[in-house]
Order: sequence, then structure tokens, then C-alpha cells
Amino acid sequence: MSAIRIDHLAFLTPGNYADNAPLAGFERTLELFGVGEALGYDSAWVRQRHLERAVSSSATFLAAASQRTTRIGLGAAVIQMGYENPFRLAEDLATVDVLSHGRLNIGLSAGAPAHGILLGDRLFDANPELIDFSHARVERLRRNLAGEWLGDEDTFIESAAGRVRPRVTPYAAGLTDRLWYGGGSRRSIEWAGRNGFNLLIGNITSGEGAEDYREAQLGQLDLFRSQWSEPRAPRIALGRVIVPTDGADARTRQRYREFAEARHARTLTPHGGRRTLFVPDLVGTCDEIAGRLLADPVVEQVRELRLELPYDLPFENYRQILEDFVTRIAPELGWRPEAAREPVAA
Repeated sequence: MSAIRIDHLAFLTPGNYADNAPLAGFERTLELFGVGEALGYDSAWVRQRHLERAVSSSATFLAAASQRTTRIGLGAAVIQMGYENPFRLAEDLATVDVLSHGRLNIGLSAGAPAHGILLGDRLFDANPELIDFSHARVERLRRNLAGEWLGDEDTFIESAAGRVRPRVTPYAAGLTDRLWYGGGSRRSIEWAGRNGFNLLIGNITSGEGAEDYREAQLGQLDLFRSQWSEPRAPRIALGRVIVPTDGADARTRQRYREFAEARHARTLTPHGGRRTLFVPDLVGTCDEIAGRLLADPVVEQVRELRLELPYDLPFENYRQILEDFVTRIAPELGWRPEAAREPVAA
């Protein structure tokens, strides 16, 4: 009997749109969140991307999603903190969490912004070489979300609304427990565990001595758990690109196969100085995909699985993928809709 048991099923969508029709693209992605909720998914996540035809402000998008859904968790994966002001972002994210009744999950990453040189003074107010883009920037966001009072007990803010002790508002209780770090290297994963951030790992990772992604990710999970010291249990969500073909027509199945074939070569060897490893995409029948997931030792180590949708597919394809997975594959992994689950002992 398989030791695999997935308790939380999520999907991640790129939220792409045509350059001349962003509204139509956003509406389709919001509709997909509704489809996911109706199918029983536990959470729906959107990528945040900059200077692309994609969701550049996940907080704004998820605020809209909070009003189109009622139950499903809402996530951003990941917000690159190099582009962000930790104070203003905290205000936006806390607002979304309040609007969603506490359903928000925030994936984060550190580092200098990838397009910082191109943006120049459109982004930077000072010499970027003097700006701290380290993990400390992520920690500053958490401090702003923690509800701590600013100043001492005699510090107050006076306004037309009255006299109040200042802190970042609104305060969203519990949100700091729903902060995630997108880890791809041992250094980042060690930091996440030591500092109490939940862990997102996906289909790209650093080998760092390993030639196989399974060996690399198993070592990363061991490292993360060894560093965890919070009283609450850590959450780990594993992402895999998964494209079942059962519910697709012949032309769509061929497009799916061509997608997988075009990306297969990159999975055969580590890349670059960081020995980057790419996990093979899971494209095939539901039985084939279920078999490969059940044989994956990394899947056995987690309880949360995130279905990562490919870029630039029509809405109908995304819906078919989500339906096939939740109805034909997820039950084989031990997953059940929330209403059908038995209580789990503490």
C-alpha cells in the first residue's frame, strides 16, 4: 500500500493574457479560480510576473478573487521582494486577507530584482548597490504583518478618525503563519526553516552535489525539517507540471505531447554553475501520471501538492486539466474533498 497521502490539493496558474486584452485574460483567470473551487481544490495560486503579459500585482488580483469565491484558499507564488516596499506591500496583503476572511497565502522570494537594471530609476530611489535585497527584506515584511505596535506605549497617531496607537493596518490575525518561501537552493531552504516560513518547492531546483532532482529535493526537505523550531507544524507544498490527456480531444493531446517533448531535453543534465535541475513534466493519461506520482519519493514526503499549469493555454484546456486531475488522479493519491475527509488527530 502506498505511503502517499495528499491532504491539500492546489493549482497554480500563470494568468497570461493577450497584449491587447488584459481584462479578458484576468476575467478568465478569475473564472478558473471559481472552477477550481467548484471542483473541490483546496487552494488556487497565481504567479506574479513583471514586464510580462501576466499578473504583475497578485495582491490586486487576489482582492478581486476574494469577491468571486467563498471557500478556496488564495495564493501568490511568488512575490519577488526586490520589487516591493515591505511596508506598503504589508498593507495591501493584509487588506486582501481581511477581504477573503483569512484565506490568503503569500509565497515570497529574496534577491535583487531581475529587471532592475532595465527599470533603473523607474524602480530605484537610490543606488541599487546600497539596497539590501537579502532575506532581511522578507523578514521586514513579516514584521509589518505581525501586528506589533510602533513606538512605545505613549506613542499615538492623531487624525480626524481619532487618536490611536499606530501599527500597520489592517492587522490580519494569523497571516504570518501563512507566509511561504519559494526555495530552490539549500541556503534558501535552510533560511526558510530556521525562520519559520512554510516551504514551496517546484519543478526547478539547484543540484548542489546531486545529479537527480529527487535526490536534491529529498535532501532539501530533510534540511528544512531539521531547521524548523516553531511550535506549529511546518507546511511544505510540492509543485509539479501535470497535464493529463484523458479528457482532451486528439488535437489537444498532440499539442500537449509537443509541449512535453520541447521541454524534455532540459531535464537530462544539470545546467550552469548552480547545477540547476529541471523536473520532467508529467504529461500522459491519468493512469500514467498517477503511477509516476505514486513512484516519486518526493511526493511521499509531502501532504500538499500543487498542480502547475503550463503557460498560454486556452481556458478550456485549463478546465479539462483541472477536472481530469481532481476526478481521476487525486483520489489515487489519497486526496478527498474537504466534505468527505475524516477528522485528523492532532
